[in-house]
This record gives sequence, structure tokens and C-alpha cells, in this order.
Amino acid sequence: MRVLISVASKHGATAEIGEALAGAFLEQGIESSVEAPETVESIEGYDGVILGSAVYAGHWLSAAKDLVARCGPQFADLPVWLFSSGPIGVPPKPEEEAVDVAPITEATGAIGHVVFSGKLDRKTLGFGERAIVAAFRVADSDFRDWDEIRGWATSIAEDLKTRPRPSNVPLR
Repeated sequence: MRVLISVASKHGATAEIGEALAGAFLEQGIESSVEAPETVESIEGYDGVILGSAVYAGHWLSAAKDLVARCGPQFADLPVWLFSSGPIGVPPKPEEEAVDVAPITEATGAIGHVVFSGKLDRKTLGFGERAIVAAFRVADSDFRDWDEIRGWATSIAEDLKTRPRPSNVPLR
């Protein structure tokens, strides 16, 4: 069984979530490939797809949205799960879901979408990003819940193990 984990990350924190998901899948006996969306040419040959993106100013990064547009029809044959990363603070802000999630869920036929808190390191941000973060009045910190992230991957692994193999995936 093989899963594609494709993550659009601007400063690396969301990519680290993708790596944690891959580690959790490995613990469940599932092979995964972690790739940036811009490097994915096809999703054929996988048993499932995890697509995630950092969220900035309420939007997914364009690389993730471009992958959906590029591989659109291929998603119909696979189970797909989505995640967003970005809310910061306690309680996490912003509370609203990224505006891109509904159309991406529809385009991919995603089974579900979760939002994971992000990491704030002002040294990595540009001027505009620092201005947005200043409005939230949040200190630099890592708000990601690694147990929650691994638990989500474990639940997906259990789901995948009970699903019939997609028709586009050869037996290995």
C-alpha cells in the first residue's frame, strides 16, 4: 500500500507536518511518498492521497491548488484527505476555514479536511506577513499538536487498510 503526501509549505512548518504523517504511516506499515505539489506530475499508482497546504490570508498556497487543477480527474479514483495548517495562538486564530477548502474538497472528492495549528517564527516572515501576524498579537511559538497529527494519520491508515484497492493501482 502506498500513499502520496503532497504538502505546499511556504516556510517549512507545514512540510514538517507532511513528514510526521509519513512517519505515522510507516509505523502502520504503509509506504508513503512526501512530495511538494509542484513536483507531482500524476497521482496514479497510489492507494490514497493526503493533500495539505499552509494557509496565508485565508487561502491555500497556489502550488496545492495547481496540483488539484493539473490532476483533477485522477482524484476520482482515489481516497483523498485534506489538511490546512496555519492558525496560531491559544485559542487558534483565525477561526475561519480557508476559503479554498470547499472547492478543493469538491474537486478532489475528499473524504475529510482537518485544520492543524501552525508555527510562528517572525524571522521567517516577510513584511506583509508580519503585519498580518501583528494583528493577532501572538508570540512566536510552535502551536502544532504532534499527537493530533499522528492520530489523524493513524485513523487514515486504518481506513485505507479496509478499502478495496483502487483500479489504477497495480498489485505489488
